[in-house]
Amino acid sequence: MIEDKIFTKQRLINLAIIVTAIWFTWFAQVTFDEYTVRIINNVAIFIILAVSYNLINGVTGQFSLEPNGFVAIGAYVTSILIVDADTMLYQYDIEDPSAWVLAMQADFAWALLFAGIISALVALSLSFPVFRVRGDYLAIVTLGFGFIIKILAINNPQITNGSLGINDIPEYSNLYWTGGIAIFTVLAILNIIYSKYGRAMKAVRDDEDAATAMGVNTFKIKTLAFSTSAFFEGVGGGLLAALLTSISPDLFTFFLTFQLLIIIVLGGLGSTTGAILGTIFVMAGLEYMRFLDEPMSFMGIETEGTPGMRMVVFSLILILVMLFAREGLTGKKELKDFFKKKKADK
Repeated sequence: MIEDKIFTKQRLINLAIIVTAIWFTWFAQVTFDEYTVRIINNVAIFIILAVSYNLINGVTGQFSLEPNGFVAIGAYVTSILIVDADTMLYQYDIEDPSAWVLAMQADFAWALLFAGIISALVALSLSFPVFRVRGDYLAIVTLGFGFIIKILAINNPQITNGSLGINDIPEYSNLYWTGGIAIFTVLAILNIIYSKYGRAMKAVRDDEDAATAMGVNTFKIKTLAFSTSAFFEGVGGGLLAALLTSISPDLFTFFLTFQLLIIIVLGGLGSTTGAILGTIFVMAGLEYMRFLDEPMSFMGIETEGTPGMRMVVFSLILILVMLFAREGLTGKKELKDFFKKKKADK
């Protein structure tokens, strides 16, 4: 009886969080200024990327460095589908676009879905050679995949316009799209984590050999996590393209993966709540610390603007956080675990 009450209370708390997130998405879109809305849009997209990346890296324990590749696939697929043929003919300067590229047109929703599906299919095909190795070797293999996608984008101008990239992409990514998909992504990932597949993923993370001995099909579980992560990374890439309205191969370097890695480690590797908090801390924090690069007046002392000072201060904050919170902001805990702790303390 007591367990039923706790379960019902937790469901009410989850429902309240979802309703609050939906309300905030609507409120921010109609109330905040354009600059703030753009920052929130960026944060929402990176929540999608960080939460999905955390599934393979944090929950399943596979040191994968592939996100920039799947984000690039999603961004290019979405851009090709939503940019009209006349715009492509005008801006493709290196080589004329292929006939099939000109013929491919779709609404934004379908474009995002196709971007996710193609990313997932690529991940599925990659899983066969990739998961023949573990640990640092897995990191090297997946890191190479990101470089391959960038090189393919540069060397196929009839599809991607080469190093010039694709411009004049319709700006569809408002908060209804980014916020709504972010909420859906978090719910989908949490449902996977708390399912039997999620428990198997954690078993693979903790001891893959023991999981195999207990009858867990580790290849199947790792492939599921990898493909699911790639799907949402592809969707996130499509949203990013429709927010920036311009993409090029230089946008999808290893720095993007490194940024996501910082976010999930800072938030707490394996924690979806931590991935969300880490995204807000890194993406919003960096944006609002821009004043450190500008001239300032402190106690009557005028200082000149120092470009890059915000990165210095932010790096010091990261060092301090990791020194005093070795497992990140939340560790491996989720939001519900903090409520349980408070209840136990009482």
